[in-house]
Amino acid sequence: MKRILMMVLRNLYIVPYGWIRLCYRAAHVDKYTEEDMYAFLQWIDLRANRGGNVHIDAHGQENIPDRDGFMFFPNHQGLYDVLAIIEASPRPFSVVAKKEVAKIPFLKQVFACMKAYMIDRDDIRQSMQVIINVAKEVKKGRNYLIFAEGTRSKAGNRAGGFKGGSFKAATKAQCPIVPVALIDSFRPFDTNTIKPVTVQVHFLKPLQYEEYKEMKTTEIASLVQKRIQAVIDENADRSGH
Repeated sequence: MKRILMMVLRNLYIVPYGWIRLCYRAAHVDKYTEEDMYAFLQWIDLRANRGGNVHIDAHGQENIPDRDGFMFFPNHQGLYDVLAIIEASPRPFSVVAKKEVAKIPFLKQVFACMKAYMIDRDDIRQSMQVIINVAKEVKKGRNYLIFAEGTRSKAGNRAGGFKGGSFKAATKAQCPIVPVALIDSFRPFDTNTIKPVTVQVHFLKPLQYEEYKEMKTTEIASLVQKRIQAVIDENADRSGH
């Protein structure tokens, strides 16, 4: 990953300090408020993005609910996705990610700081417990992000199929669902280039519980996917790719 190396080299003067702080916080998450931890992650994220020639073009922050206790559902393009949304979202959130990501240095520490849940897609019981736990936390006022595709699309700006099961936490929590359209988010880490890149993050109008409570989770998934893909199709050309 050439771009990660560039991010490190261009921030060499703060990397040791930042890495030590990140690792300490990852190991002592209960010492900090969620707001303080998120501000710290944004500080690291911003410097990594500047060093890596990544510009975040954010839209629709006014669509993020005023009250905490909502869920982001973005399309999943690559390893960079969560870092794009951290810079774009003014509100703290946590993540449900597949357990394999917990082995990747830096992302491992970031997700630890977010108190993220790692899901084992091969273990149905563990997966269901994660959904139950997330629903409880959302009801208490935490915000979460789930990738409804389950895995990276590998098709650039074409979203993969959204899975209904991913929306069970939202239906249990009866919370607002915020679709998030990512454009060119696969380029920073999933392509072998260090050219400047612009990643678009579009926060769409939320689906309120009253709007989806009579729908099956598969119907919710299909609706959210269609809305995201429509925004991608409308805006992808603006990135110049």
